[in-house]
Amino acid sequence: MANDDQFKKVISHAKEYGYVFQSSEIYDGLSAVYDYAQNGVELKKNIRDYWWKAMVQMNENIVGLDAAIFMHPTTWKASGHVDAFSDPLIDNKDSKKRYRADVLVEDYCLKIEAKIEKEVKKAEKRFGEAFNKEEFLSTNGRVVGYQEKIDSILKRLGQSLENEDLADVKALIEELEIACPVAGSRNWTDVKQFNLMFGTKLGASAESAMDLYLRPETAQGIFVNFLNVQKTGRLKIPFGIAQTGKAFRNEIVARQFIFRMREFEQMEMQFFIKPGTQKKWFEHWKETRMKWHLSLGMGADNYRFHDHEKLAHYADAATDIEFKFPFGFKELEGIHSRTDFDLKQHEEFSGKKLQYFDQEDKESYTPYVLETSIGLDRMFLAVFSNALVEEELEDGKTRTVLRLPAVLAPVKAAIFPLLAKDGLPEVAKQIVEDLKWDFNVAYEEKDTVGRRYRRQDANGTPFCITVDHDTLEDNSVTIRHRDTMEQKRVKIEDLKDIIKAEVDVKHWLQRMK
Repeated sequence: MANDDQFKKVISHAKEYGYVFQSSEIYDGLSAVYDYAQNGVELKKNIRDYWWKAMVQMNENIVGLDAAIFMHPTTWKASGHVDAFSDPLIDNKDSKKRYRADVLVEDYCLKIEAKIEKEVKKAEKRFGEAFNKEEFLSTNGRVVGYQEKIDSILKRLGQSLENEDLADVKALIEELEIACPVAGSRNWTDVKQFNLMFGTKLGASAESAMDLYLRPETAQGIFVNFLNVQKTGRLKIPFGIAQTGKAFRNEIVARQFIFRMREFEQMEMQFFIKPGTQKKWFEHWKETRMKWHLSLGMGADNYRFHDHEKLAHYADAATDIEFKFPFGFKELEGIHSRTDFDLKQHEEFSGKKLQYFDQEDKESYTPYVLETSIGLDRMFLAVFSNALVEEELEDGKTRTVLRLPAVLAPVKAAIFPLLAKDGLPEVAKQIVEDLKWDFNVAYEEKDTVGRRYRRQDANGTPFCITVDHDTLEDNSVTIRHRDTMEQKRVKIEDLKDIIKAEVDVKHWLQRMK
């Protein structure tokens, strides 16, 4: 299935099975704003919990925070967002469509990457088991040429953006002969910067109202609370502060479903360290965060690191963990060595000291910061799009199955009475009552059992449990596994342990070790 077709199927499936709806759909929707439906809110919560347990609960030196969305406006002056939080935009004069200039170039590079993948697949078919992918990528002349072209383009783009040379960004677009995806036209305007923050007002009247911003990131709430958390928690460096919450960006070119939205949720951790140790901690968190992703079993080939050509002015190292979405490899999580920029800026603008006194060395210093930041909505899309497959069965039929990691699945088990009579519904409902204290479970009695299986497969439910007439005699039920479709006869009293073995967070997170 083509990638575009697969992505359309992901979007359609997300709505059909109650995961994601277009916001305000009855009023024709609101662009780049989405609502998480009954199953989506459960999947989103489970992803958030999985991150929180790994980041906070399993680390003695990392604590949580829930800072307010509204912050004093000087916060954003100190952080640099007022002056420098913008995207390079370009308009096509013929189609009247607006695009992010850097994304146009990156999408051009993705097309070259697709050519590399095509060469790899051809070689895999030609050489079979003897095929060495790494060797092929490094020695095949055509592939090496493609990769060199990508590297050259992205390096130039990064340097131009870093130097704020927007004329060269436009020149690069023209040299690559990039056309408007809608009109096919190459008639472009100049590239201009556009600030992404949403403004609002605080006050009872227009005359006395204070100008505020909806926060464009959650990190600043951590920085301004650094000393409060450190002192009240009696924390010693190194330590981290973690937070999940909403952020808002006025994305002019929001697209790709929930990948880029105007209202989104972040899961961030700022790790405060002694100056001079940032390189060690940068490597530590790169490795740790990749292990977290891989623990979900979504395939190592779907992840890669992408080191930044263009570093933010406050950073001395930065990398992205990219995931292979249906539309190509894109940023899923950022890991940044932010130096002491943030705390020093807030010191300067607030006039308050934000330093740490090291009892062992008897000195005060401004800590350096190592940041890990992942978009919860992007993680949702990564999990969902990776899980959705169409599977051909032995009888020639196909089934749609959402192979969500069991630990994240919204519903862990669906309980069916074989028939809606003869006392079977009563037994099934009692099983629901017993299991719902530990798991999110569902009850269903409509249609044939086969159709119910298919619905739960498409909904991502790991287990289906069927109560039949034999259950009344031997207190046993049939449990069916989503991925293998294997069916077993088990005792009702064993159900809890069987389900827990598959969905327990500990079972999954221990893969990180």
